[in-house]
Amino acid sequence: MRAYRLLTEDDTSAFCHKVTDALNKGWELHGSPAYAYDESTGRMRCAQAVTKEAEGVYSPDVKLGQL
Repeated sequence: MRAYRLLTEDDTSAFCHKVTDALNKGWELHGSPAYAYDESTGRMRCAQAVTKEAEGVYSPDVKLGQL
């Protein structure tokens, strides 16, 4: 199965750590990162899609963060 996640976070080092952690767990970058202003919080937000080949068959019960 091919799994997909969209990692998001405020524009801080926490976002870079989240993406780095995913990469070190075998996830691969998918596309370019996105960057947008969140009016509700007054902060910039980042997003990065990642994908990973994993064993098994997909179902909505799969815990993507645990792959």
